[in-house]
Amino acid sequence: MKLLPLTPDGQTPVRVLTIAGTDSGGGAGIQADSRTMALCGVHACVAVAAVTVQNSVGVSGFHEIPPETVAAQVRCVVDDIGVGAAKTGMLASTAIIEAVAAVCTEVGIGRDQPVPLVVDPVCASMHGDPLLHAEALDAVRNTLIPIATVVTPNLDEIRLITGIEVVDDATARRAAEALHALGAQWSIVKGGHLRTSASSTDLLFDGDRFLEFSSPRIDTGNDHGGGDTLAAAIASALAHGWSVPDAVAFGKEWVTKCLEASYDLGAGHGPVSPLWRLRHVSTC
Repeated sequence: MKLLPLTPDGQTPVRVLTIAGTDSGGGAGIQADSRTMALCGVHACVAVAAVTVQNSVGVSGFHEIPPETVAAQVRCVVDDIGVGAAKTGMLASTAIIEAVAAVCTEVGIGRDQPVPLVVDPVCASMHGDPLLHAEALDAVRNTLIPIATVVTPNLDEIRLITGIEVVDDATARRAAEALHALGAQWSIVKGGHLRTSASSTDLLFDGDRFLEFSSPRIDTGNDHGGGDTLAAAIASALAHGWSVPDAVAFGKEWVTKCLEASYDLGAGHGPVSPLWRLRHVSTC
């Protein structure tokens, strides 16, 4: 695959901001975002929105960061360091979502803004544990998705956000249209959780055309952090000035290789692993 360029030693790399929650088990959330960004060759900046208590078998609790503190992290990073792209993950509450949307608009992050924004609308962990208060779904629909350059929900999140159960290509297209209608510039319907398919096909839609990105389905239960990794890789490519379709193609190839390199961890689901990149340190 074509990898993102590595910055020569001593030169400042491209910067990407993740606004998300932590994962104490290290497999998802800000930990997965930062690991992906580093191995993509960009500098990761972080705004912590929530702290979770979790391991490989589930989430047992989370603590929300005050919304004004989340916004302040974004503002101070952009004002001083500057970023080429940003992504969101777990935002937990209506108040945090509203604060993030407001500060992103203030500093020029989002669709139709200088800095593209990838919205990963995290609602629950892969184990089904809630990571978003139920009443915050309206804020996801009406406040967060409308500022997205790209929105990247999984199939469970699509069902919660749009009410559409994706079971085949026709329902995937309906879901992509529904997500785009909420205001996202581009919507992705990911096929990784559609277990009945022999391949994993992600569908990208911009209101006019559908683009498909397919890869062989990787037979592994170690897929923790896959959604975070995909969104972080897309944001990293966007920060380099890549088009959305090219960035999504890169993210799809990246997360597929991370699935191939995934490993066991604890008693539950292990993480996808971008460590394969260390064996391919030169650009292709």
